[in-house]
Amino acid sequence: MDYIKSLFNKNFLEYASYVIRDRAIPDLEDGLKPVQRRILHSLFEMDDGKFHKVANVVGHCMKYHPHGDASIGGALVVLANKDLFIDKQGNFGNILTGDEASAARYIECRSTPIAKDVFYNPEITRYIPSYDGRNKEPVAFRAKLPVILCIGAEGIAVGMSTRILPHNIREVIEAEKACLAGKKFQLYPDFPTRGLVDVSDYEDGLGKVLVRAKLDTSDEKRIVIREIPFGSTTDSLILSIENAARSGKIKISEINDYTTDKVEIELKLPRGVYAEDVTDSLYAFTECEQSISCNLLVIRDNFPVLMTVSDVIRDHAKRLVKILKEELELEKINLLDRLHMRTLERIFIEERIYKRIEQMKTAEGVISAVLKGFEPFRAELIRDVTEEDVDRLLKIPIRRISLYDINKNREEVAAIKERIKEINKLLKNLVDYAITTLDAILSKLPAEATARRTTIGRFTKTDAKEVVTRDTPLRYDEETGYLGTSVSNGKEMLKVTPYDRILVMRKSGVYSVMDVPEKLFVDKGMWYVGFSEKEFLSKQLFTIIYKDGKTGYPCIKRCRIEGYILNRDYLIVPDDATVLLINTQPKFQFTVTYEPKPRVKTTEQTFKAQDYAEKGLKALGVRLNNRIAVSAAIAEKKPPAPDKTEAGEACAKRPAELLNRIQKNPNRRKRKPE
Repeated sequence: MDYIKSLFNKNFLEYASYVIRDRAIPDLEDGLKPVQRRILHSLFEMDDGKFHKVANVVGHCMKYHPHGDASIGGALVVLANKDLFIDKQGNFGNILTGDEASAARYIECRSTPIAKDVFYNPEITRYIPSYDGRNKEPVAFRAKLPVILCIGAEGIAVGMSTRILPHNIREVIEAEKACLAGKKFQLYPDFPTRGLVDVSDYEDGLGKVLVRAKLDTSDEKRIVIREIPFGSTTDSLILSIENAARSGKIKISEINDYTTDKVEIELKLPRGVYAEDVTDSLYAFTECEQSISCNLLVIRDNFPVLMTVSDVIRDHAKRLVKILKEELELEKINLLDRLHMRTLERIFIEERIYKRIEQMKTAEGVISAVLKGFEPFRAELIRDVTEEDVDRLLKIPIRRISLYDINKNREEVAAIKERIKEINKLLKNLVDYAITTLDAILSKLPAEATARRTTIGRFTKTDAKEVVTRDTPLRYDEETGYLGTSVSNGKEMLKVTPYDRILVMRKSGVYSVMDVPEKLFVDKGMWYVGFSEKEFLSKQLFTIIYKDGKTGYPCIKRCRIEGYILNRDYLIVPDDATVLLINTQPKFQFTVTYEPKPRVKTTEQTFKAQDYAEKGLKALGVRLNNRIAVSAAIAEKKPPAPDKTEAGEACAKRPAELLNRIQKNPNRRKRKPE
């Protein structure tokens, strides 16, 4: 059993590591997933300046990628639609509408010149055998740009995922130049679908952004969507608008989609509805506004690492300096080798050392003769002469010896020495050289590829609860005991929205807080239904008249409901009590009816609720009387009875007598007008 457990743990760990490193998470060095790297490697191998059928590229790439042609073709289309490293010809789909690309046999592609400038340098790239051992593939390209920020990435592995948003390539280059120069820099996402973005919570690639569609509301009777948010297509956006309109959340009379290479979705509004009335609802209930969370997880030195955008820029700035240093040193070695050979050729031909081999009869004698011939010129040589050098000299054709041009050789030697001198200078100023290299890459990019597409702004997420209006009637049918928005008969209790929560007090004294139901049985004789928000409940005073379960005596309890757990039942009276009356008025009178008792004539007694103090929700009630209660009801208000006593009649006559006395007095004092 222990062996099986250890075997399972080992195999699962290996599988998880493979999925994380070799499939789903991009490498920091070149910003590519393995399938993307293999696609570019195939394009570099096939490159002849012409377009290739995507089907042929997929077939070539299958030598390196063991997961089938479907994954390769899909990844190639996605990478080509980034419009940076692959030239495309044919229908590669539409990122705006979500339309799929044509079949691989109908479309063509090739690598762009900028792709070779950024990725391709086989002399300093490390290669490993492919999965079947027949070919070699790069471990990672030595990229001269932080590609992971330029194209973005999204992937789900075992136990972890990545979500890296794309950035503007010009801004990425400028940020790296600033980093190399020791200046401050800041990067924000830029999306191919354009739209608006709020980066207040971006947190350098580890937070989230809020994206919005760009709405044209110049005509108050229609809305035109010109740009869509990242992560949406026109099809998904229109579907979300249709669903919102169907559920009554927004009012739209007609939707027309005129999208081609630019987005244009027309929303016509019904009579009496204007653009400003619908804008907030579009942001609240449709894909016109979305929140995108970021998780910048990459593979660095064979381990998954969570980084910030600034960390990626700083890390790549160091890598770029190292890459350029290796390229220069390799070029210098090659130039020194060329200079050495040109010097050997000049001496070999000008000093006629080749004449020494005429009398030699063995290969060893030929090599020895040539080596001895160079001994007087040792001071002119770059390094010692080797047998490999001699072999290369002996392969020079006779025609070249006869047509040897001394001046041409000297010019080439001078050019090589000048380049070596320049390389030595660049090696001493690698940072400046790195900035110059980035400028050179930027100058080769077309203007449309470097222009910012997404507009950065500040806006807050539209809360659906604030936008929707309370216009849906919540009805209660006393005869059936059903409560809900789809109850057709019964009394309308409230106007609600789908986002409201209500508190329901049942006949038994059980109360609960729930979302607004479509149709829910709450029993006959429901005492109360109202909104559960704190601003409503804090003002709502409940007065409960109940019958004690042991004694049968009536009790009164006055309290407020301040806390609750959603969809949980609570009892507002003791477990064994029977609820007689529940009322929410702060002041009222109620009458309690008692069981008949010998020699006691009165069976009813009236109380004022306001005479009793408010207590906590868990407190017990106050006993009203030591008699067994039968029922309780709100007392009816009766008009005051007329006072038939002599004093009462005198008071009633007095106002009339005073009026007659004032009118008869001619010297009465007149009131001055105010």
